Amino acid sequence: MQEQSTEASDPYYEARRAEIAALADRCGPDDPIPTIEYTEQEHEVWRLVSGKLAARHRSDATIEYLDAAESLAIPQEQVPQLRDVSGRIESLSGFRFRSAPALVPFRQFCSGLADSAFHSTQYLRHPSTPFYTADPDMLHDVIGHGNALANKRFARLYRLAGEAAARAESEAALQFIAKVFWFTLECGLIREQGKPKAYGATIVSSYGELNHFREADILPLELKSLADVEYDISTYQKVLFEADSMNQLEDTVGGFWETCDDNSIEALLGESVC
Repeated sequence: MQEQSTEASDPYYEARRAEIAALADRCGPDDPIPTIEYTEQEHEVWRLVSGKLAARHRSDATIEYLDAAESLAIPQEQVPQLRDVSGRIESLSGFRFRSAPALVPFRQFCSGLADSAFHSTQYLRHPSTPFYTADPDMLHDVIGHGNALANKRFARLYRLAGEAAARAESEAALQFIAKVFWFTLECGLIREQGKPKAYGATIVSSYGELNHFREADILPLELKSLADVEYDISTYQKVLFEADSMNQLEDTVGGFWETCDDNSIEALLGESVC
């Protein structure tokens, strides 16, 4: 069972999170990312979680993710400035971060992806629940998505997802693109050396998810099968999808996002219920 957050009953945490979110809210898309003066408590949460995650990644994360994380070299001893991490990612893959006050609507989020920009929060999860959060925070965005975005192959998939969402006109098409994003770039697995390894940001940024993901019903990555599965972002996933290689992930998901439109998604969804 996941840890239950106490942030809603902590007025100091609520005020601190609102303070950081307000800085992002005043920041235009082309403005410099705000500099945050993090507290010692926030640095301690970052040290604790990033250190534990780095140790688990060596056994549970895909080689592409590990190589990208090594290249990006996110500091573990203190909360990094998002502006600095963004500059490093841009030099590696062409992607950059854009400061966001909280989770943004999917279409807006994808509009950024199509422009090689990822909306990232700058606040941290509540210190009472350091190893799992259902609500994205900077640990999720930077350690989960940021490390992947340092890899050009993953960065291309993010960009293709954004471009696919921009083409979608119907709500059904947009929601299916979001579902594919969830089961891949958020919660995706690749089989390596006979074992499922994680690359999805929700899993690699959560010590709790890393403890539980192999207990899920792990299915081969196939878009028709994915269409029939429901998901809940507030709990550990009961069903996950595994590509047999990075090449298959790019072919199956990248190929879908590169060419899909409302008509092709409607046809795919029709096939899945036949």
